Amino acid sequence: MTQPVPQVPPTETTLSGVRNFRDVGGLPTVDGRRTAFGRLYRSGHLAHATAEDAAFLGGLGLHTVFDFRHSADHRLDGYDIELDGVRQVSIPLSDPADGAEFWRLVRDGNIEQLRSVLANGQGAERMIRMYRSTIEDRTAEHSRILHALAEDSVPALMHCAAGKDRAGLSIAVTLLAVGVEREAIEADYLKSDDPHRRYKVRRSDMSETGMSPEVMELLDPLFGAEPAYLAAAFATIEERWGTTDAYLEEGLKVSPATRERLRRRLLDEG
Repeated sequence: MTQPVPQVPPTETTLSGVRNFRDVGGLPTVDGRRTAFGRLYRSGHLAHATAEDAAFLGGLGLHTVFDFRHSADHRLDGYDIELDGVRQVSIPLSDPADGAEFWRLVRDGNIEQLRSVLANGQGAERMIRMYRSTIEDRTAEHSRILHALAEDSVPALMHCAAGKDRAGLSIAVTLLAVGVEREAIEADYLKSDDPHRRYKVRRSDMSETGMSPEVMELLDPLFGAEPAYLAAAFATIEERWGTTDAYLEEGLKVSPATRERLRRRLLDEG
């Protein structure tokens, strides 16, 4: 049985040790309804949550926290703090070995090495490929997420490391499933680019040289939220399945009845 949903005011809460936290409520649907507050949240990882952060999160009445990170993320940032009575579900959305050498270079490489893999638009191109491949190759994982939300997982919090890419796509897929307008999905996604929300870049060399303006400019496409990234995901849905409905029903095996249960759980009473 779903826990009672708390009345969470539609105001932004800033947590000390958790980046990019927000309630995904208030977004308009194509049929004139809105996503309800207090049902679905998104954020960066919870590994560095303070005691005050934990108290706040513990007061949300969460049923499930979805963690989309993999083992390499856990080694870098640590595991989430435990929240009493909250189910923790791990659904890695990228292969720990995929791009491991690339991310080591991002962390440890000198300026010449960074230029070789990120200059002249290569960083943005890599992100677009990642968004496309996540939509195409992670249908089983996104299906699992939507079925869980429809059955018993709300209120839920979804997160990855920064709360931007893997969580951003999972949130976008969820919002598509309940009929949120694409413009509203994009507006919520782009909030992850706000300076106070962005993942803090960490490199082996944190000196002025290692974190120079040129280095940060080269890294920016990897840590920023760009309309082109989400547009690539939407385009992949249309190119592969034709329509959002076909993507959900054929690609994710989400039936109309399951989508209706999702709408009952995530939308306002309308």
